[in-house]
Amino acid sequence: MLRAYRFALDPTPAQARVLASHCGAARKAFNEGLAHVGRCLDQRAAERSYGVPEQQLTEVPWTLPALRRWWNRHKDELAPWWAENSKEAYNSGLDALARGLKQWSASRSGKRRGARIGSPRFRSRRRARVSCRFTTGAIRVDDRSHVVLPRIGRVKTHEPAMALAGKISAGAARILAASVSFDGRRWYCAFTVEGGREPECPAHIGVDRAHPVVGADAGVRDLLVVAAPGGAEVARVGAPRALAAQARLRAVQRRAARQDGPDRRAGRRGSKRWQRAAERAGRLHARAANLRRDALHQATTRLAQRHDVIVIEDLNVAGMMRRKPGAGKGGRGLNRALADAGLGELRRQLGYKTIWYGSQLAVAGRWYPSSKTCSACGTVKAKLALADRTYHCDHCNMVLDRDLNAAINLARLSEHATRVEGRPAGSGPVAGRGAIRKTSPPMGAAAGGDETSTPHSGRPAAGQTGTAPPQGEAA
Repeated sequence: MLRAYRFALDPTPAQARVLASHCGAARKAFNEGLAHVGRCLDQRAAERSYGVPEQQLTEVPWTLPALRRWWNRHKDELAPWWAENSKEAYNSGLDALARGLKQWSASRSGKRRGARIGSPRFRSRRRARVSCRFTTGAIRVDDRSHVVLPRIGRVKTHEPAMALAGKISAGAARILAASVSFDGRRWYCAFTVEGGREPECPAHIGVDRAHPVVGADAGVRDLLVVAAPGGAEVARVGAPRALAAQARLRAVQRRAARQDGPDRRAGRRGSKRWQRAAERAGRLHARAANLRRDALHQATTRLAQRHDVIVIEDLNVAGMMRRKPGAGKGGRGLNRALADAGLGELRRQLGYKTIWYGSQLAVAGRWYPSSKTCSACGTVKAKLALADRTYHCDHCNMVLDRDLNAAINLARLSEHATRVEGRPAGSGPVAGRGAIRKTSPPMGAAAGGDETSTPHSGRPAAGQTGTAPPQGEAA
């Protein structure tokens, strides 16, 4: 099993400059390789127009070995200073380019699930993620407060590294690679570690053995509303709203907009005051990301440790965030709130933490109207607006919080929802992003109204209701 250990660093000013140089070298190799691939593709198109046979067309370096051979032949011309950095820095950029080209090719040929993706783009010095990856060389945890990286040396950590050092000394883990990154506030080092992990005590005999099966409804106002099949509310986790809590961010961004910023056409860099304002905005964004990450990890760890079966919805987060400003209620504000909640990351973390802690993750079908189904009598509403935060049943006159009602319905679907085998941390979402495979509601239950924006078969007409069984399937 592959795991990741991430530690904040406290490099010296000289080490920070070397780290930034390595990350810039990775960006340089990526951009130069992408430019060369573009020239080769244009040359092939011109040769085809001249009637050149396919076997004689210009070869395009599409894989990492081909890109590395090309870089080694031309690095003296493209980057005369290449010897100042580790070869792993340039290999990191070329590897990212090869992966992007592979995904683009797979998307064009239909081998990649999800929405079509475009070709890789050039990485900007100001907007690209500052990162670099090392796979060879001196990579180790030196002691509880220092790590060793190639060409950089011994770097002090901001937090103790004993969690990883103890496993390595005991022979229970082996470091495969190290990635350094900068988020605007601090440098980080993430180690990719290979090592086994025995599942912990099954969750249903733990602290919350009274609720071994729960349903978790994810949302914007409340990050998670957890309920048991019997209707009891187990937990309610408020959304962190990390960006909304940053009142200073808007003021800093407005201040930067009024100052003399960079001009690409004139080749002019931004003023020093603009640079300071931009750095401050980056630090605020980094703090918001840390707040969001901490809230998600605490919520998912608590769920995976305390319950045996967790049922969640199969949300099309990418589709939910495609609403344009002015297109109905919500629009830009709803898109920002959905992005700030991190619902996709929530499911990814539950995917591997349920394996760690001996519990099970069940994902309900996307087309079941969990929010529109009455948890008391099973009646399905034809329409339920997003602004309606309280569920009023027209059949049995039940009044209940909308999210709690959905969580109860999800908990009752544990027998029918699909079990999901999670992936190790850092390996992507549990299911393909933007998947369009439809899952039929169980036992005759059908989705009604406009629960999702994608039309599908089996939708009842307006005003038509149905009855869902107490043990159905959710989305």
